[in-house]
Amino acid sequence: MLFKKFKIRNYEIGLLFREGNFEGLLQPGTHRYFDPWGKIRVSITSQRDPWLEHEQLDVIVKSGVLTDRIVIVDLKQHQRAMVWIDGRFNRVLGPGLYALWTTFRDVQVETYDAREVRFTHKDLKTITREPTARVQLDICDVDRESAGVLFLDGRFVESLKPGTYAFWRGPADARIVQVDLRETMIDISGQDIMTSDKVTLRMNAVATYRIADAKQAVTVAGDPQQALYREVQFALRSIVGTRELDHFLTDKDSVAEELEKAVHPRANALGLSLIRVGIRDVILPGDMKDLMNKVTEAKKAAEANLISRREETAAMRSQANTAKMLADNPTLMRLRELEVLESIASSGKLNVVLGEKGLTNRVVNLL
Repeated sequence: MLFKKFKIRNYEIGLLFREGNFEGLLQPGTHRYFDPWGKIRVSITSQRDPWLEHEQLDVIVKSGVLTDRIVIVDLKQHQRAMVWIDGRFNRVLGPGLYALWTTFRDVQVETYDAREVRFTHKDLKTITREPTARVQLDICDVDRESAGVLFLDGRFVESLKPGTYAFWRGPADARIVQVDLRETMIDISGQDIMTSDKVTLRMNAVATYRIADAKQAVTVAGDPQQALYREVQFALRSIVGTRELDHFLTDKDSVAEELEKAVHPRANALGLSLIRVGIRDVILPGDMKDLMNKVTEAKKAAEANLISRREETAAMRSQANTAKMLADNPTLMRLRELEVLESIASSGKLNVVLGEKGLTNRVVNLL
């Protein structure tokens, strides 16, 4: 009970404390101490585990006894470090004091100034896959066909291409707003608009656009798509409201062109490239639809009647011309009579009905 024995293996180191004060190292082997009052304590740590962790680490490090055995990392408030052990990424270190054994491990430490908020590294993908990295880093991904707008402490910095980006936590608030650069279509549906002749139409329009300037799209309006929706809505009401129904229905293409010209400047100001704006549907009120159907039906009936009259007039003119030709040319009349007889004879049956004497004589003479 008066002696204490400590056995230290060849891959271990003993940290000797007397009355709570660090006194030195114990090398591998067996050590005995006379300690009747229990003042001696030995902490045995494995050098195979690269991390040396102890409540009195600062005292142990400052004693200098471990200088040739460990790598000391002492990070200030604005510093961060990347630790690689045996060529493999291990973790990201925040401010503090750290010690790593180098007896059995190849330890590499990279130190960074976190005041340079954006962190870049050739092995960024490997680093971001380590869970501990997210404790010290804000990691953001910008997808393909997208752009990222970077803000530091609320101030615009730059536009980012697709990829993975990392920013140190603490020194500044980094935020990336991602915007989709692909074509987008919005429906402006259910718009009740009154024409200049007081007819209410229900209209549906479509606008197709893509983001041309990511910074403008994020900074000019809180929701550029909603802003474009309102702009098309207002322009459509303004343009249709100056036209009468008949004019509008017969010239919808010019309305669409005018609508596109009206919306273009605002779309550019929002950082959007307007591809196309068009009117998809025009819905008339029920009573107006019936009235338009009746008007169309009357027009079609009048057109059909006119065509019929034209055909009758042409037929009568043709008959008159034929009669005049027959009257002026007896031989032609005789040929016409022979054609009629030939047609009758070809039927295989001839019925002659005799009436008054004059008709009988004419038929006999004809035959």
